[in-house]
Amino acid sequence: MTPVRVLLVDDSGFFCRRLSEIINEDPRLEVVGMAYDGQQAIEQVINLKPDVISMDIEMPVMDGISAVRVIMARHPTPILMLSTWTTEHAKTTFEALEAGAIDYMPKRFQDISNDKNMAQQRLCQRLYDLAIHSTSKDLPTAASSTSLPPSRLKKSTAENHSNIDNISLVAIGTSTGGPVALQKILVQLPANFPYPILLIQHMPAAFTPSFAERLNTQCQITIKQAINGDKLYPGTAYLAPGGMQMLLKGSHKKPIIEIQAGQTGQTYKPCIDLTFESISKLCPAKTLAIILTGMGADGREGCKKLRSLGASIWAQDEQSSTIYGMPMAIAKAGLADKILSMIDIGHHLVKLR
Repeated sequence: MTPVRVLLVDDSGFFCRRLSEIINEDPRLEVVGMAYDGQQAIEQVINLKPDVISMDIEMPVMDGISAVRVIMARHPTPILMLSTWTTEHAKTTFEALEAGAIDYMPKRFQDISNDKNMAQQRLCQRLYDLAIHSTSKDLPTAASSTSLPPSRLKKSTAENHSNIDNISLVAIGTSTGGPVALQKILVQLPANFPYPILLIQHMPAAFTPSFAERLNTQCQITIKQAINGDKLYPGTAYLAPGGMQMLLKGSHKKPIIEIQAGQTGQTYKPCIDLTFESISKLCPAKTLAIILTGMGADGREGCKKLRSLGASIWAQDEQSSTIYGMPMAIAKAGLADKILSMIDIGHHLVKLR
């Protein structure tokens, strides 16, 4: 098996060398070059054609965000931003994602895991996954919706007992590539969008307040980080806080949000499956659940439960997904009533009014 070719970009020679040692210990990966500023990174990408890039944000000559823009315009390559896990750096990380970077991880290993070996393994796994599973290199500027095969569409229509014109809640789950996908979808919604929206984005605790604030400034609807006891209002989106679990409690007539501490052993905090499971106990037949880009299959079990109780399920298509993992799990399980591009999801949501 040919190893994944990795380019490291950081103004610290010591950090680059240490990172190189860690990555080269993984037989699936090979460091093929190092760059110490954004301009060098651009030159190295052209010369070395790496499969994936690890990119610092703050560097001399040219910063990481500027380098991302140039690389994605000239030679699109999956880019993992290494960022400090602080509120201040969250803002610049989101700018890097909007510029074309695919994902981000903490620069300090102790922010990944208290177990040093586990932290190193997770970094290597993320680089490998981005190189192998990313669809961004073929991502067009605008993608059209994808139709389900006729047999599956017929089956979906027959088994789905929900009425898309009678929903009272929209719930959206996403992971890798989600910040940009959510922004492109939510900016299309008018201020008087008639339903509340629950947003479950895999994201660390230090980042979710800034992400909610950023979306709120970009969108016509109101977007806030959810707090315990929040009531649901039309035209408002509630973002699950990082490191926590967001559940829907109360009754189907008066649902409220309950925020619980994430538990040891839970893979995702927040977890889409847990949120969807809580929705299934209150208002499943009046829920539209949407799964966007992301690795893994979080959301699949929750969608199974919701759909068996009459919910409508949409999934993002492969062409517009940064990582076609979570939406693919929905499509392969035959749970999707619609498979749509990132842009068309927003268009279809507007038509629900």
